[in-house]
Amino acid sequence: MPHSACNCRCVMCDIWKDNKNLKQLSEDDVYGLLSSFKKFGTQQVVMSGGEATLHPNFFRFCEILRKEKINVSLLSTGLTLKRNAQQLTQWVNDIIISIDGDEALHDTIRNIPGAFIKIKEGIQAIRAINPHYKITARTVIHKLNYQSWISIIESAKTLQLNQISFLPADVSSHAFNREVLWNASRQDEILLGKEELPLLKNIIEAIKTKYSSELATHFIAEPAEKLEKIYLYYSAFYKLNPFPYKKCNAPWVSAVIEADGTVRPCFFHESIGNIHDDKFDEILNGEKGMYFRQSIDMDTNNICKKCVCYLNLPLHINFNNS
Repeated sequence: MPHSACNCRCVMCDIWKDNKNLKQLSEDDVYGLLSSFKKFGTQQVVMSGGEATLHPNFFRFCEILRKEKINVSLLSTGLTLKRNAQQLTQWVNDIIISIDGDEALHDTIRNIPGAFIKIKEGIQAIRAINPHYKITARTVIHKLNYQSWISIIESAKTLQLNQISFLPADVSSHAFNREVLWNASRQDEILLGKEELPLLKNIIEAIKTKYSSELATHFIAEPAEKLEKIYLYYSAFYKLNPFPYKKCNAPWVSAVIEADGTVRPCFFHESIGNIHDDKFDEILNGEKGMYFRQSIDMDTNNICKKCVCYLNLPLHINFNNS
């Protein structure tokens, strides 16, 4: 996360509320990470935020990483794609943008007039430079847009995206700049009501039927059973079923470095150090990092049980808790 500020004001996220307290990584910070990246054989760095492209040295960071044969992916609101199209195609391997609905709904949820059009124009600008450049989308399905799920898929096709993926909304963690956990009233703004669950289930069934070919070709990234887990996630809040099982190895294959240097074993768990105090590899394999990986039980840990975004990458080496 090279830059803490965001250029959207999304209803399901609090990152933008702290824009006045800007934090950002420096070029020295990125250079300082390289020895650790080499030691770990790092293959990919995902730039997130906030909106990473707001950092004045964003493309310099990408250049440093790419020269070390590290691929760079960008998670973006999509608002700056058009003006940065040339540099994006040069220094970023692929882009994942956030789509929340069709044009009107997307702009409403993002609280940015014209946001959808800016995404469309940005994609067109990049495709004009490189028609085969990979641009995918990620959508958080929640109370405000679940009824528009089919129109979101159609919007992704209209935008000529390579793929779209879906996940439920996190309403129960400190992620997304929540210093204080959301109370029940704030959760209810995003969390589907119990009475809405049957309709959500019907929509998922309709998607499975209407978009069987898109599921088969992975234009919709998730298999049908993973879409069903979005229903199970929301119904678990009403104790209708357990939270969906997740096979996750995120703390063993990745880590998060925030704009102030904070290091987390994954996006949702507590800090285990800061790159301004210790080297990255020393943090991950230090006492706190080791203890976290050795002691965590993902089947019982409340953060893991309610996680909406998990990682399970194949490993090509023998791995233990170190």
